[in-house]
Amino acid sequence: MTYPEDPSQQPPQQPGFPPPPQGGPAYPPPPPPQGGPAYPPPPAGAPPYGYGQGVPPGMYFDPESGLTLPAGTQLAPVGRRIGAWFLSILLAIVTLGIGWIIWGLIVWGRGQTPALQVLGMRVWRPTTQSKASWGYMALREIVGRIVDGILSIITQLISFILMLTGKERKTLHDMVAGTVVLYDPNKVLAG
Repeated sequence: MTYPEDPSQQPPQQPGFPPPPQGGPAYPPPPPPQGGPAYPPPPAGAPPYGYGQGVPPGMYFDPESGLTLPAGTQLAPVGRRIGAWFLSILLAIVTLGIGWIIWGLIVWGRGQTPALQVLGMRVWRPTTQSKASWGYMALREIVGRIVDGILSIITQLISFILMLTGKERKTLHDMVAGTVVLYDPNKVLAG
């Protein structure tokens, strides 16, 4: 911007600010900000920050549930979960209860119950990004089922409604153990 040579036509000066330059060198650029965090550039060949960060290899982010899940699996559909509930009752009757208990104790170590095993599902712990261990399955199936049945039909109905409406499809016994149920048709989590 140029100003006329006549000082009477100059814009008024504001106190505390130097006069505008008169054809001389421009002011130097301001110094970089001090004290703020300096973020290093991403490593060579890596995507920019915020893109694909935090998802380990072999996993994917499921936007519907907000969970990071193993590739080749999905959150178990509601219909499959309901089917597992009914199948569990049938298996307990057919095996006279004791066979179902022994079968359950064996497959808990694989993150399954007898009905989940038949239907190709597994119990997953999102916090550790691993299938549920025997201990977490015991917590889910013993303590969680006690919580599920405390008020009988009322808590079971609440558990069912939570599964239908929650984005992670968790029942009360899943909440007790911090687990979700995944459909694993290709047996990705079998190993």
